[in-house]
Amino acid sequence: MIPGMNPRKMKQMMKQLGMDIKPIEDVQEIVITTASGRYVFDQAEVAVMKMQGVVTWQITGEPRFEEAVAVIPDEDVELVAVQAGVSAEAAKAALVETKGDIAEAILRLSS
Repeated sequence: MIPGMNPRKMKQMMKQLGMDIKPIEDVQEIVITTASGRYVFDQAEVAVMKMQGVVTWQITGEPRFEEAVAVIPDEDVELVAVQAGVSAEAAKAALVETKGDIAEAILRLSS
């Protein structure tokens, strides 16, 4: 809460403002997924705060970031392999390096 403030008085003020905070117990893991990757909170504390009809979720903890892994369709692997004249494994490796960019993968394998 707020340092130096009486917890009972704080609860009373929150009630007057229409605030309600409830902790979520036994949280195992929280994952926030974005286009660039995932933020994973393993040891997080979660609280739900309701105030004036708005619900806010509060996450406290230290996340680790996992970069997004490009999903390479088999059709792309086959196209790059045929165009560059290489094996499917080499084509897939080039596509992973170029984050799925077909043209860039073909250029890298052709030169």
